[in-house]
Amino acid sequence: MINKNVKLVAVDMDGTLLDSEKNAPADFEEWVLSHPEIQTVLASGRQYATLKDMFPALAGQLTYVADNGSFVFRQGEMIYSNAMSDEDIRWCIEYFGAMPGLHLILCGARSAYMKHASELVEANGHMYYYSLEFVENLEDCIGKDIIAKIAIFIEEHRAEEVYNSLSGIPETIAPVLSGDSWIDVANQSVSKGSAMKAIQENLGIDRKDAMAFGDYLNDYELLLSCEESYAMENGHPKLKAIAKHIAASNDEDGVMKILRQIP
Repeated sequence: MINKNVKLVAVDMDGTLLDSEKNAPADFEEWVLSHPEIQTVLASGRQYATLKDMFPALAGQLTYVADNGSFVFRQGEMIYSNAMSDEDIRWCIEYFGAMPGLHLILCGARSAYMKHASELVEANGHMYYYSLEFVENLEDCIGKDIIAKIAIFIEEHRAEEVYNSLSGIPETIAPVLSGDSWIDVANQSVSKGSAMKAIQENLGIDRKDAMAFGDYLNDYELLLSCEESYAMENGHPKLKAIAKHIAASNDEDGVMKILRQIP
């Protein structure tokens, strides 16, 4: 049964709203514009600049949870951030940088930063980080921007294998699987769910009037933060286990099939 009194809808992007070709549903923008009474939130591992550029006509309508909850932007203003310490950033650069086939992207409020790599790696970087700068030394970025997340691209789709082998992670930070080729590292307190709670408090919206959609483990806390939680049919089994509902897959217009039922 669809909650027709919903006041907030949060959607993950990759594997959820976007299909496998990275296309958004044709009627998503129209739906957002025709429901101004509902706060629509894009909750993604992608950076703010990328999310904003995907739907330029909706810039004044959307709230953006960027970098897996590290930042929240609304109407062009950053209203929430959770920056990593310089010490933890340096630890990640040394620890993950020593592993073969791993490529680090430091995610800041202004831009993302990475070293030059293969065409495939750089293409993946550009896909998710429209504002991307290439640097010789990642440590030189510390102090020049608010770094709140480190995204790690893993070659050959080995993210879960690498994730399961991690050890010795400082208690202040936590890795999360963001896809079969990505691990994101941020402060222990960072999650899409924490960002959502900040938005709910800011707007005075109760959890019972909030709806969320996701497909992967970086959406776990997002779904827990909203009463009406939907895991995509193509989602990770652990996410589907805690979701209140299962939506059709991202290639079957699963998000919009639910949203179209809201008057």
